[in-house]
Amino acid sequence: MTPWGDLGLGYNCGCGGCGRSHALPRAGRSRWLNLYRLWRDGGFQDFHLRMERGFQRLGPVYREQVGTYDCVNVLLPRDAAQLFRAEGPFPRRMGIEAWSAHRRLRNHKCGLFLLNGPAWRSDRLALNPEVLSPSGARKFLPLLDAVARDFAAALRRRLRRSPGGALTLDPHPLLFRFTLEASSFALYGERLGLLGGGPPAGGAGRFLRAVQEMLSSTPPLLFVPPPLLRALRPPLWERHLQAWDCIFQHADGCIQRLLQARGGRGGVLSELLLRGRLPLDSIRANVTEFTAGGVDTTAMPLLFTLFELGRNPGVQRALREELRGVWGGPAQLLSALPLLRAAIKETLRLYPVGITVQRYPATDVVLHNYRVPAGTLCQVSLYAMGRSPEVFANPERYEPARWLGKEDTSFKALAFGFGARQCIGRRLAEAEMMLFLVHVLRNFSVEAVSTEDVRTVFRFVLMPEKSPLLTFRCLD
Repeated sequence: MTPWGDLGLGYNCGCGGCGRSHALPRAGRSRWLNLYRLWRDGGFQDFHLRMERGFQRLGPVYREQVGTYDCVNVLLPRDAAQLFRAEGPFPRRMGIEAWSAHRRLRNHKCGLFLLNGPAWRSDRLALNPEVLSPSGARKFLPLLDAVARDFAAALRRRLRRSPGGALTLDPHPLLFRFTLEASSFALYGERLGLLGGGPPAGGAGRFLRAVQEMLSSTPPLLFVPPPLLRALRPPLWERHLQAWDCIFQHADGCIQRLLQARGGRGGVLSELLLRGRLPLDSIRANVTEFTAGGVDTTAMPLLFTLFELGRNPGVQRALREELRGVWGGPAQLLSALPLLRAAIKETLRLYPVGITVQRYPATDVVLHNYRVPAGTLCQVSLYAMGRSPEVFANPERYEPARWLGKEDTSFKALAFGFGARQCIGRRLAEAEMMLFLVHVLRNFSVEAVSTEDVRTVFRFVLMPEKSPLLTFRCLD
């Protein structure tokens, strides 16, 4: 039997008849040497590429130890399905210890992203009707549509002032502002005024900077034990804490204004307060996490989608043709655009926001003929799966139509996770992206300045190392 760390557990062949014991392939032998090599070679920003190389070298399942991080990496959809079957009634994922440490230090409750066990399930059941159900989603669709329309109008005004009626730029700052404006409106029922182009003033500016600081400071803290952070108190940790404090203060202000107002203003927060299914501190914790988790996780897929449409004009034309003659409210639009929905799936195949989906199986599970003990951290590598020829034909091509055929796509579109612990903001994010693209495609043509592949890096979310330049032109 092959030893599993220091636990005395092992991996046995799950094939059911060979009678042999098999060692799970392992990336390196020393967890601390692996950590040193990782930092020496540029840190964790190439983690998705490192995992892809691991599968190429070791096969579709292998074990990796890096410092305190110890997991089994999984490539194939059939093994992701096995993890789904073994996740149990309280699916568990790896948390972000720096975020949890902030909550403990400030005596805040944790939201869904950080909770596990019965506490997670209780909050999840209370939040599902307002955030994930189709009826709940219909309530915030008009809010997202209004922000998408305003974005298109603001960009059209900029184009009218541009020489030649064309504008070439790095769209990421605009997309970051759009997603923060849209998610805040959908969550709090308040506009921040971030689409005007100038620097936002007052509380909106502080909130914008705090979200940016929190996102940029999270990746370096992912693998550092919080006791060490509290002992050393490096400036990065202090900035991270201050950023979260500002984000919570923003949520507190929105809650207070909503409680003092007569009648609801729309948005998820208003519905949660009205229904009373959760105590106020739990509502505050969850809405704050939704805010933090709904910015670059939506802005980056939009950036990559615009880039792929810019270098695949045939796909862009097909999407615009699908839009022709399709009108109505946002709910009618979203139900009548299968190719646009497929384009977002195709973007998330090539550029998944989170590079893995993580689970701790509740029971022993057989993954590609290796028996993995219950409680082991397992992660499905979405980046490597999306680019594997074992899973997708011509994986390097951007082909949204692949999601419209009869091909089996089970456990191949996992950008929002799977099972009971799939991303609770899924409908919010999908609707936000689709409505944005509807109004951009109706108003503008998009061209990529360079059609070369974009090098990606992992900085809490997958993003381009250097943002691609895009040219926008107004359509008549």
